[in-house]
Amino acid sequence: MGLSREDTESDPIQREHVSSNANSSSSQTARNSSHDANDPHPLHRHRTIRGKLGLNPKTPLDEEHAFGEHSKLLWPRIRAVIREPLAEFWGVFFMVLFGNGSVAQVLLTQGQQSAPGENGFGNYQSINWGWGLGVMLGIYIGGDSGAYLNPAVTFANCLYRGLPWRRFPMYLVAQFLGGFCASGVVYINYINAINAFAGYGVRTVPPAAGATAGIFCTYPQAYMTKAGQFFSEFIASSILIFVIFALKDGSNSGGIRGDANFFPLALFFLIFGLGCAFGVETGYALNLARDFGPRLMSYAVGYGPEVWSAGGYYFWVPMVAPFCGCIFGGFLYDISIYTGPESPINSPWMGLKHVIRPDRALQKRWADREKEVPGDVMQGYVDPEAANAKREGGR
Repeated sequence: MGLSREDTESDPIQREHVSSNANSSSSQTARNSSHDANDPHPLHRHRTIRGKLGLNPKTPLDEEHAFGEHSKLLWPRIRAVIREPLAEFWGVFFMVLFGNGSVAQVLLTQGQQSAPGENGFGNYQSINWGWGLGVMLGIYIGGDSGAYLNPAVTFANCLYRGLPWRRFPMYLVAQFLGGFCASGVVYINYINAINAFAGYGVRTVPPAAGATAGIFCTYPQAYMTKAGQFFSEFIASSILIFVIFALKDGSNSGGIRGDANFFPLALFFLIFGLGCAFGVETGYALNLARDFGPRLMSYAVGYGPEVWSAGGYYFWVPMVAPFCGCIFGGFLYDISIYTGPESPINSPWMGLKHVIRPDRALQKRWADREKEVPGDVMQGYVDPEAANAKREGGR
């Protein structure tokens, strides 16, 4: 998951630097070097900006799109700089749109006899379907960024899979804003139904009768202790990352291999299953962006301070427990199954020296940042057909 590291040899800026300081063997080479040095294409300048923002300096664009005339216009230039955060924003946006929308439809139509079956438009399984579909579609939308859609999952990939830590803050902000904005759209869409269900202008929080705040974020059952709330989210988050790592593990014969992208579909079934098995106690939040963003939105539109105090100030549990669960679940998978070199579990002392000497860990990350299999496209993405043709031609 996430973007790959770049090799110096695949970077045209580095090649330009090397060629400008080497003796050229032909005038054609000299002309090409001169052309590259004076290339005004904005994509070259984007690398510096993206690096300062903590993003991969190489923009995830097709070569034809990257060098087209339209790429020099203002908005394409801006979009090229922030494309991955935008992908995370819209991935979470559509995830929450379908998830919160399914909860709203089920809750606000309870017992409605005009519905098919004369008992409202859906049931609890409809909510699981909505969240599962939302996650699946969000992954398809956010593919260029890695489609993490969850700060805890992003954190686990930084910790165990070599995703650069500098991307975490930018992705976190984008994911939070996606959840906040999507829940606002759901509220606007269902505001008349909320007024009809609870009373005009009435905005209440569970466990109050007729509460509608549960449309947007999770609230625990009244019988749940604080330890029970935390463990429910912890165990579900551990399962989430354990299965994600298994699906993305190319060395695991049970993982997803080949060109067919079945990962989003697999995540649909995973989220659906988590809702079926671990949803009753706390609503299987699993995700700070999916819970805190909509919670803040519900507070802003008038649900009041009870959104924070309900369940014995439960609001912090979906913010902290998913991180703890993903750290633990990732550790279990890596210590038991994963054999790749990216994980600190597969390093001396299981990575503990990185905790003792974080400065050395950062130096190693910085040194490895530019290492990758050379790409055939300026942005660092390998064109399979071109790569195959090159290999065939070399034989």
